[in-house]
Amino acid sequence: MRNHPAVVLVAVLLSTLSLPVSLTGASVALPDIGRDLDAGLAAVQWVVNGYNATFASFMLATGALADLLGRRRVFATGVAIFVGAGLLAAVAGDIVLLDAARALAGVGAAAAATSASALLAGAFHGAARARVFGLFGTTIGVGLAFGPSVAGLLIGTLGWRAVFAVPALAGVVVLALVPLLPESRAVEAGRVDWPGTVTFTSALLLLIFGFVQGPEFGWTDPRIVAAFAAALALLVLFVRAERRRADPMFDLALLASHRFLGICLAAATIVAVLVPLLVYLPSYLTTVVGLSPGAAGATLILLTAPTLVLPLLSGALTRLVPATLVVVVSVAVVAVGAAWATLLGPTSGTGLLAGPLLTIGVGVGLSIGLLDQMAIGSVAASRAATGAGMINTARLASETVAIAVVGAVLASTTRGRLADPGFTGGLRTVLWTMAGVALVAATTVALLVRRGADRQRAEEVTVG
Repeated sequence: MRNHPAVVLVAVLLSTLSLPVSLTGASVALPDIGRDLDAGLAAVQWVVNGYNATFASFMLATGALADLLGRRRVFATGVAIFVGAGLLAAVAGDIVLLDAARALAGVGAAAAATSASALLAGAFHGAARARVFGLFGTTIGVGLAFGPSVAGLLIGTLGWRAVFAVPALAGVVVLALVPLLPESRAVEAGRVDWPGTVTFTSALLLLIFGFVQGPEFGWTDPRIVAAFAAALALLVLFVRAERRRADPMFDLALLASHRFLGICLAAATIVAVLVPLLVYLPSYLTTVVGLSPGAAGATLILLTAPTLVLPLLSGALTRLVPATLVVVVSVAVVAVGAAWATLLGPTSGTGLLAGPLLTIGVGVGLSIGLLDQMAIGSVAASRAATGAGMINTARLASETVAIAVVGAVLASTTRGRLADPGFTGGLRTVLWTMAGVALVAATTVALLVRRGADRQRAEEVTVG
């Protein structure tokens, strides 16, 4: 069975399923965690923000390490870190230890995720590779779609600690399969961009710190002002470091392509709406509407289930209309869904929320997979991996910042309680803002991709 493709597929899909479940599951557990560990909102928010921030920050660095040291080795190391951190989170007796464990889990998740796709690419070829990568994408969708409902059931039967323990135990099964996986390295592996990694990670963490702790410390507190100022300075250093480096982890030159920039903007906008709702809507449904964690998780299936079926439809649509039109419409549909969702209130049942949540889910589902395909197709073949890494980093960084910003708004309107009075008004403000931002993004994306198409036609005429 050693080096057998089926073993690679099982190991990769099982680890891939665990990563989104760990994110969405933690979001459902936040109210219970706060009560059990007697923690304030800012501290509880780090359970999600810490995981997301390190996941986003270490994606490109761990991908480079996998090329240098071996995909199986980095995959195994990432899964082992994820397992250890998950088990530590499951037994944590205070919020500080839980937050630290979650940040460590994000590092492991980044290493596992970046190595997983390389392992699949090495084990499958031709038509089989296309099929398994389709299954790979579906698995991510399943984790997002059913993570909240699975977490709700776990919380209802075993308590919130099971949300971290179960994905960790799944990781133990993956580790048992690691000796059967093939090892591979890139033929011409580049070096790890440590200056880029350090400045980007530090800037993102300081930015998140400012938004999460701002409502508690006060927005004019010297610590908050210093955090935002340092984050800005580090972002400037990051840009300078990437421009000077021959093999940067984030190739800023790609952003000169209007088409690629538009695609990244669309991807970042869509997750900036979806993921904060996955994080904070369960808390609203349990604390304000009065649903059980299981019922709240089941309601969120309306938001994520379209991601399981619509990617196939978007592929068919692109044979009838331009792919760029599908992307622009997707972002606009997300905006409509966010505006519609402002109808929510303390008496909102699943029936009232079904329309807006499904609408947002349709916008997300139509764009999933299509955006990645377009991003890779917008750059030279030799830079495809860099393009893929950049759009994924844009997604993760955007959703991480969006979660922190939404959390800051809700913390301010509810005075750190995530309950009414204040929760309904705060969430409606967030939804209207999301709708406005998504609508502006849809318009901007349309202009960018059109300008990119015009430039491409002009270049073809010049060459001709």
